[in-house]
Order: sequence, then structure tokens, then C-alpha cells
Amino acid sequence: MVNEERLIRLFTELCMIDAPALRERASVDFTKGYLHRMGLDCWEDEAGHKIGGNANNLIAWLKGNKPGAPRVYLSAHFDTVEPTAGLIIEERDGVLISISDTILGADDKAGMAPAIEAVHLLMEGNEPHGDVVLLLSVAEEIGLKGAAALDLDELKLDFGYVLDTGPPVGSFVNRTATHDKIDFVVMGKPAHAGKDPEKGINAIEVAADAIAKIKSGRVGPETTANFGIIEGGTAVNVVCPSVKIKAEARSTSVEELDGQIGHMIAEFERAAREWGTTVAIDHRRHYEAYHVPEESPVVQVGLKASAKLGLNPHLRTTLGGSDANIYNKKGVPSIVLATGMDKIHTHDENVSRKDLIDTTMLAYEILLEAAR
Repeated sequence: MVNEERLIRLFTELCMIDAPALRERASVDFTKGYLHRMGLDCWEDEAGHKIGGNANNLIAWLKGNKPGAPRVYLSAHFDTVEPTAGLIIEERDGVLISISDTILGADDKAGMAPAIEAVHLLMEGNEPHGDVVLLLSVAEEIGLKGAAALDLDELKLDFGYVLDTGPPVGSFVNRTATHDKIDFVVMGKPAHAGKDPEKGINAIEVAADAIAKIKSGRVGPETTANFGIIEGGTAVNVVCPSVKIKAEARSTSVEELDGQIGHMIAEFERAAREWGTTVAIDHRRHYEAYHVPEESPVVQVGLKASAKLGLNPHLRTTLGGSDANIYNKKGVPSIVLATGMDKIHTHDENVSRKDLIDTTMLAYEILLEAAR
């Protein structure tokens, strides 16, 4: 039933458009034209102005032909985790890969192309369905910014699916973590490293003292913490005057997360105090966890559609975030539909032709099941 040639062509065309976060204009323009040619009503919001990007979220609407059926959305994001300029795509044994020094961009074009193709199939058939909305967001990779700027109230959505995680196709994420970011600026005291080192306070040593005593990595079964970026210093012959450290922690338990963040803050404050200096701390809640119950309509529709296609319907918990975190917070029941994107955020990223087809069929079957 899937128009395989059309699907693969759309996927590769989307991947070939360079669309890093906040610079998705060309991809939005291409997709907007594609949806118009399909015959869909589509429009942009004003997210770009709100978040400092050159493009907006794109929303498309297909009117249902079955009165009373729920209004369901399918969502994916335009932006890639890094630029894809110069991308060369090759297919090997049914798997699409990048053979250039860039990522493929399957995250999230392996969600976007199947979502669009599923709606295309719906428009070409005569099956009963409710209203369908495509939510195609910008700036997901840098903090779910496009979704946060999207006004869902006016769309009156009943529930929906974010196509934005890896295999196995047929599974769904209905439970995720709360994610916090925390920045530390440790102050030292500069001095000449050869002439007067004892007159200085080395901020690197202060930070190292704190980090060495902090639990990080896999802190618990569903709690992690990480120090990802450290920068500072002015010269090798100067006792380091300051260091900036960017860290994060995430957990499915807010109580455990708060405890981990408190532990990290306490150790930095202790180290600064013992070394006779100060530390500035900026703690932010990046996004909040969600847990959509198995008995909810959005989950039941997804599981039934997956089973009908002979896939392996099951629910998953992840510590990663997606636009579903934002949509749930805004009051629209949302889960993540697994796609075939594999080894995402690396240059070995890939997706199989079969998984693109299966993802499309699952999205299509969900739209039919929702109307039943």
C-alpha cells in the first residue's frame, strides 16, 4: 500500500536539505510546498521570532470524513543535531547511510517522511478517519524550543504521536525522565605560575575537587548525571582564574533528580568554601517527565495498530526527551512512536528501507484505528 518510491524519495530529499537548529528555513519551505501540492491546508506559526530562528513550526490539517472521530496529530522535527552540508547518501543492502563526513539526518527525517506519507495514503484512499494534524517543529535538538513556542490550544487535539526515537518499529515510549541542566562557574585567583603560584587559587583544582566527589554516570537504574563541557584558564603560565562547567542530570523520579542536583551543588559549594573562593551556580529544569498510562486512548490505539500489522507492540521507558514532553505538559496526551533511525547523533546513523515503510504503515494504521 505504501508508495515506496515516493516515500524513499521524500526521505532522501529531506535529508539532503541542510537544516541545523535555528536554520531550518530551506527545509520548511520545501516541506510547505510539498504539503500544498498534496492538497493539505498548512501554515506556519511565529516560533522563529520567539526563539531567534529563521523558520517557524509548520502545521498542516486534513479534515476528517468520520464525524465524532478523535482529532489526532503526528509530529516530527525539521532540525538535525549538526549540519549536513555535503551529505552523500548511499543504500547498502536496503540500508540508507551517509558516506560523507556528516550525519545522515534520519533524526528526524525518518519520522517526518513516514508521517507525511501516512497522511498522503489517507488522502488517496476511502477509509474513514478523523481530523489529522501534522506538527512539524523546529529547534528540537537544542531544547525542544519549537514545540515550547507552539500554541496547541487552538488546534483542539485529542492525542497524538511524536515519531522521534529508534527501533524497534512497533514500540512506543510512554514514560520518560525529567531533565535538568546545571552550570557552575568556579572562581580562582590568578597569579604567575612560575613566580608566585602560592599566591593564586587554581580554579581547575577547585572544580576537580568537587567533581571527584560527585556521583555521576549511571547514578541509579533510571537516574544519570554527566559533566559534559569544561572550559577556562587564560595561559599556561597563569594560575587558572576561573572555570566554567556545564553538567546535566535526569531521572524518571523527580525526588531522585532533586537529590542528585542537591548533591552536585553541595559538593561545589564545599570545594569553593574549603579553597577560600566562590562558585556561581545556574540550575534550570530543561523539561519534565511524563507517564501516559497504558489504558489511555493514545496508548491503546498505538498498541492495537502495531499488533494488527504483526509488529511487536510494547511500551518503553527512556531517559531522553522529545517534543512529546512539551505536548504532554501542554495537556495533549502524547507518546513517542519508534522509527527505524539507528545510531543517531553519530556519523554512523542509518535507517533501513523496510523500517521506513513499516513506520509509515504504523502511522497510517494508527489514524485508521483512532477513527474506529
